[in-house]
Amino acid sequence: MKLLTTLCASTALLSAAGFAASADEMANEMTIVSWGGAYTAAQKKAYHDPYMATTGINIISDDSAPEAVAKLRAMHEAGNITWDLVDVEAADAIRLCDEGLALEIDHDADLASAPDGTSATDDFGDAIVSDCFIPQIIYSTTFGYRTDMVPEGVAPPSSACDVFDLETYPGKRSLNKRPITNLEWALICDGVPFEEVYDTLATPEGQDRAFAKLDTIKDQTIWYSTASETPQLLADGEIFMGSTFNGRLFSLIEEQNQPVGMAWGWQMHDLDGWIVPAGLSAEREARALDFVKMATDTQRLADQASYISYGPSRASSAGLVGKHAELGIEMAPHMPTDPTNAKTSFVNNYEWWADYRDDLDAKFQIWLSQ
Repeated sequence: MKLLTTLCASTALLSAAGFAASADEMANEMTIVSWGGAYTAAQKKAYHDPYMATTGINIISDDSAPEAVAKLRAMHEAGNITWDLVDVEAADAIRLCDEGLALEIDHDADLASAPDGTSATDDFGDAIVSDCFIPQIIYSTTFGYRTDMVPEGVAPPSSACDVFDLETYPGKRSLNKRPITNLEWALICDGVPFEEVYDTLATPEGQDRAFAKLDTIKDQTIWYSTASETPQLLADGEIFMGSTFNGRLFSLIEEQNQPVGMAWGWQMHDLDGWIVPAGLSAEREARALDFVKMATDTQRLADQASYISYGPSRASSAGLVGKHAELGIEMAPHMPTDPTNAKTSFVNNYEWWADYRDDLDAKFQIWLSQ
């Protein structure tokens, strides 16, 4: 799969954005929605700050990405779209596009070609999962654990399945308060071959089996709503093991020097990228597209990878793998798609979750309340 071989990092490079419209035809302020924490910090360094310096516009950061679908639905219902660009997971981009809440774009016209002239469509390849989705990064959801809490004489956790082993690895866990990833892990760790997971999960019996597996650790689990919570819980020593985005764990381990290790086994690879909300004024839409053309070019995607361990989704960025811009360490071994880290991993089935997410969200919340 082309997107899973795309890794990179590089030193930052400042270059002017290629305007699709003149400056006086674009808005002078924009609100960009993302996930907060180390991820938004990397985006600010790689994209926001250079763009503001080049254009003089003001970018307002909003960390509401975990609630993006619900909030965009409400904004459209109210007829008041206050966001200009939204960072979402691929499955959510598909949902928003299908509902007419995200702008359909022409990837070759609206995004930069690779330096060698390769079209954006060919360069991004199968990372373009929707007519509305503008790919940005490949990341994974995986587990961090406290190295100083591993029982004496026991090998450290290496897999998502170790979260279900309370006997070998006692202590509190943390898991995201949503079905995606948790249900896949539950079935995989209950013995379902991965190639059968989504077919199994599509049935009531398969869903019951997944929830039954999660029942085994439910009372030892702290359920979080934002990706920043697991790193904080690990830093505070309140949990032994918890799931979050791999870049959050990279920051915790390499930048904050916390006694935390990574368990890469059965990490879930996913795509993240931009959508432009449908219904913006012509000026706001032009500004959002101008920004995103710069922020997803070959060099700029590589620039972000020099601040956080997420692989850019353009093939042309792969040759720019280098060192962390501030720490000076090689970034390739910290990428979720590094061969050593990806020995057992799976790719989120974006289209499946776009179809089943609303129903399973409701079922998951009912289960949590019981």
